[in-house]
Amino acid sequence: MKVFTQLYDACIRWAKHKYATYYLALLTFSESVFFPIPPDVMLAPMVISQREKAWFLASITTISSVVGGIVGYMLGAYLYEPVVLPFIEMMNYQDKFATIVGYFDKFGVWIVFLAGFTPIPYKLFTVSAGMLSMTFWPFVVASSIGRGMRFFLVAGILYFGGEKMEHKIRQYVDVLGWLVVGLIVAYVAYKQF
Repeated sequence: MKVFTQLYDACIRWAKHKYATYYLALLTFSESVFFPIPPDVMLAPMVISQREKAWFLASITTISSVVGGIVGYMLGAYLYEPVVLPFIEMMNYQDKFATIVGYFDKFGVWIVFLAGFTPIPYKLFTVSAGMLSMTFWPFVVASSIGRGMRFFLVAGILYFGGEKMEHKIRQYVDVLGWLVVGLIVAYVAYKQF
């Protein structure tokens, strides 16, 4: 069954929608504050389907992410106790949050850059930076560089890879999709037992 191929084809169709750029900006902004799905899953099909807009799309994604990061920072700085702390307690994330605070103590502004560039959840670090009263402008610069590098790398690989890259993705999308599902199931099973 080619479930992921069908999903991939749908994503490519959606990526050409006249409001797709707005949806990309909204998804990216939301991901930087609370949403669990990374913007790469929308950026990639949009670049594949509209290669001529690759750098524009990477710019929109970067700007939206940094603006969302600033909102996350403000949540941490001004609404930590009434909004963020109850959520951390409800989700039983106290240990994870303590670990993140330790990363800030150890790495400072570099942890924001790393969170922006790598797949670790950027939103946790934006809120934490505000809660810990990290200096605002270094936060914005580290976020801009980290997020910009990540999204321009994704756009660049797909832009320069062109049709060859699109063909390879299409060829292996089901294998990769089921591999990801398998890894998620294994992770959940590991955490449960």
